[in-house]
Amino acid sequence: REAPSADFASSLTPAALSMFSAEVPPSAVTEEVVLHNFLDVVYSGEIEIGTPGQRFRVVFDTGSANLWVPTPEAIAGPSLLNKRRHQVYRNELSSTFEDVEEAFYISYGSGSVSGLYCRDDLHIGDLALRNFTFAAVDNTTHFPRFERKSYDGVLGLGFRAISEGGVPTVMQQLAETGQLDEPVFGFYLGAKGGPGQLVLGGVDPAHFVGDFNFVDVSHPGFWAARLDRVRLGEALNMSIAQNALVDSGTSFIVGPEDEVEVVAKVMGAMHVGDSYVVRCNDHLPGLAFTLGGRDYVLETNDLIIEARGPLCMLGLASMPAQFWILGDVFMRKYYVQFDWGRRRMGFALSAMGKPQRPPNFV
Repeated sequence: REAPSADFASSLTPAALSMFSAEVPPSAVTEEVVLHNFLDVVYSGEIEIGTPGQRFRVVFDTGSANLWVPTPEAIAGPSLLNKRRHQVYRNELSSTFEDVEEAFYISYGSGSVSGLYCRDDLHIGDLALRNFTFAAVDNTTHFPRFERKSYDGVLGLGFRAISEGGVPTVMQQLAETGQLDEPVFGFYLGAKGGPGQLVLGGVDPAHFVGDFNFVDVSHPGFWAARLDRVRLGEALNMSIAQNALVDSGTSFIVGPEDEVEVVAKVMGAMHVGDSYVVRCNDHLPGLAFTLGGRDYVLETNDLIIEARGPLCMLGLASMPAQFWILGDVFMRKYYVQFDWGRRRMGFALSAMGKPQRPPNFV
């Protein structure tokens, strides 16, 4: 996983930290954020922190709820090249910085980071949150290969129940201060290196087809839904894991070890290192996740993320947990509307994910 998901089973009790004031624009808006696509495995967009603004590229992560960016101390190694690769937060350059002096720590599937909470102004395009509480991270020792990541930090879009330290979340404050047309955000993820898009305050009709089908959120902190079943064509039908987390910060489809092994075996997939591979010319049955009584099917082309000679790598991985994560592989096929106000998710076929018809030359 390139960007984090917390343990689904954990439920955190928010701790009280000072709330911040927000400067509300004259009218509610929708804000479109371009998501830079790194090899179809990481999508990140730009924010600004401080006065004057310091620009960062962050993963907008629905699997966590905190915002953090690195300080100069967070960049490991003596190479000057590494220090230039990431943008780092320098509090001494911001006239609106406030120290909190509270320790920050967060653990992800891919590692952990730590630092100190602080407050400063946050801008996402024309959206502004004044005196926002976030973390300035000074230790990435346990976040492998951080200096090589295509992003600087993480902006969590989960609910406050999973916010480390119980600090207010970005989406919570945008909604509560009335800055958004609707308390909703929508994700479109491009394929084959194409850019994605995050819309804060609505959705973009240009990037989905048809109507949304909605399911209620099944967890107080995560964007999770009840999972009716997992189906692989007509050959396999499972209803063991009860929840699926929709996570923009996870690159693959990730599931419980036993269930993923069964799926891989029925597919005829082989283990090569930590990956599942199939022969590229094999026809695989569709892998369907049933949410709210509807099947969301991933076909062979949706699941294959890389071809090497006759073998193709699947965007499928396992973990020691009893829920599924529907990551970027799923979200490229299906546009997801995250309805923060009603605590529900809506799924529609992505405009990129719709079946391609042959051209008509008549």
